[in-house]
Amino acid sequence: MPTLKDLKAKSLKNPNVKVAYDRLADEYALAAALIDARAKAKLTQSQLAQRMGTTQSAIARLESGRAMPSGATLIKFAKAVGRVLRVDFR
Repeated sequence: MPTLKDLKAKSLKNPNVKVAYDRLADEYALAAALIDARAKAKLTQSQLAQRMGTTQSAIARLESGRAMPSGATLIKFAKAVGRVLRVDFR
């Protein structure tokens, strides 16, 4: 059975898939950073939602990359996981 890594590599050989994947890279990087921050804080989505005054499903949407958070939401997220938000343009 192929691994996820194998399937990804095979899919990215398709130029149309590669263009779409690259277009979403920043959103996926943000989602991955949110997931990593929550995991390092040892919080479930529900626990984080409670700290932020929102719902678990809202956290799931943020972590899926389906919703682009506002600056205020990112600041609230950072505080809830015990971090400071830093924006970096490269």
